[in-house]
Amino acid sequence: MMSPQSPVSSSVPHACILVVGAGFSGAVVARELAEAGLRVKVIDQRPHIAGNCFTQRDEETQIMVHHYGPHIFNTDREEVWAYVNRFATFGPFINRPKATTRKGVFSLPVNLHTLNQLFDKRMSPAEAQKFVEGLGDKSIQNPQNFEEQALSMLGPLLYETFFKGYTIKQWGEDPRDLPASIFKRLPIRFDYNDNYYSKKYQGIPLQGYTALVGAILDHPLIEVELNCGYERSLSTAYQHTVYTGSLDRYFEYAEGQLGYRTVYWEEERVTGDAQGVACMNYPDPDVPWTRKVEHKHFTPWEQHDQSVLYTEFSKESTREDELFYPKRLARDKEMLARYQALADQEQDVTFLGRLGTYRYLDMDLTIAEALALGKSLGKRMADG
Repeated sequence: MMSPQSPVSSSVPHACILVVGAGFSGAVVARELAEAGLRVKVIDQRPHIAGNCFTQRDEETQIMVHHYGPHIFNTDREEVWAYVNRFATFGPFINRPKATTRKGVFSLPVNLHTLNQLFDKRMSPAEAQKFVEGLGDKSIQNPQNFEEQALSMLGPLLYETFFKGYTIKQWGEDPRDLPASIFKRLPIRFDYNDNYYSKKYQGIPLQGYTALVGAILDHPLIEVELNCGYERSLSTAYQHTVYTGSLDRYFEYAEGQLGYRTVYWEEERVTGDAQGVACMNYPDPDVPWTRKVEHKHFTPWEQHDQSVLYTEFSKESTREDELFYPKRLARDKEMLARYQALADQEQDVTFLGRLGTYRYLDMDLTIAEALALGKSLGKRMADG
């Protein structure tokens, strides 16, 4: 298997398809094309594969660190779960984040324990549901934004304790300027289930995501070159290009720069257990960071005396930053429509993935879309 940081040495001559990006999108589509008998060249501007899912053992502590933030694989898609298990063994992991607020430390997502603790009650599920319905602002009949959606469903105390400050820090926008759909994605539960995800399959690869992506790319018809930026002139040497980089960058920002939030971390090393959980959120607006991530808790099957703690901050992205969360505000969607029109005019180029389509995508949907494209493009190219 390839080194997670070194290019793959390959004797594949004159690859016929170029894949830009060695994250999940690029790796999966490359594998499908290779299994269809096509030669593939994968390039990535970073010094490693696996994109934002890159994991690597810390040399000092041997803890598996999620370098670009935590990734917990979760899916209901049988095909996707079977696919990733072809290439890695998964260990069970349930994400049970907590929130430190001025009112105390609470269980997330908001559930029956959270509600009883915050309001000092002992409600049953039915009582809690009726209680929360009574908290909502009934004067908001047609919520137009994130804040109105939250207030109409939960009222001010729940909104301000867990959502308002965190949202401002994470998105850098007034919640009244964010779409209501963002809040609708956040789970609220009326039982004691504190599993953040509701998917059938949940886990983390025992050897990390870099090894998983490396195994996907380990095929004799795939060549990988790292530390290799993309210029559109590169595509002239190939029959087809699958581009998983940022859409606006491909067109040299001709229509402007699409809005993204990026994140950065301050690293701390401690002896013992720093916070007792993998992810601790900090919703209060006067705390500058959004959360703290303690990496050793992502591998509960391992034991480590030391700990690596990341304090996470969010900021607006620049062209030099790694891009994380598409903002997709009204101005971004207008710009996106213009970029999509340009993309439709491109010959022999397919845009794929979170950056290539400017959408927030979970890992399982990323893989599902890459599998579908790989199968269809592979058949088309193989048939000539």
